[in-house]
Amino acid sequence: MDPRITVVTLGVRDLARSRSFYEDGLGWRPAKGSSGDIVFFSAGGIVLALYPLAELAKDAQVEVGSGFGGIALAQNVRSPAEVDAALVAAVAAGGKLLKPAQRVFWGGYSGYFADPDGYPWEVAHNPHWEVLDDGRVKLE
Repeated sequence: MDPRITVVTLGVRDLARSRSFYEDGLGWRPAKGSSGDIVFFSAGGIVLALYPLAELAKDAQVEVGSGFGGIALAQNVRSPAEVDAALVAAVAAGGKLLKPAQRVFWGGYSGYFADPDGYPWEVAHNPHWEVLDDGRVKLE
């Protein structure tokens, strides 16, 4: 199996609310194939999908639980100032600040917000990684 992620699907409690958060609040544009049942966003080489939580659980044949699901999404940016700006934008869009931006133990600068369904997003500047012009991260 190739080491690759192509789609991250978030099970959301209110699809319209989540779509509005990402589209109107964060300025992301839904991709072709989005509908009233599912929303796709092109996210720098992968697809972020929003799908009703109950339907996603049904599809995966799992029960809907509560609490932290053990996953955090992340976006790397080019500078600490971009981290600050992204967190401000997320909160203004209706997200919740989880951790204010700060210098972190690995030498970078990051903070966390939660989207309307509580999914944590880290926004980070990692001085050890290069963020390419198209937003992809170069690890080598």
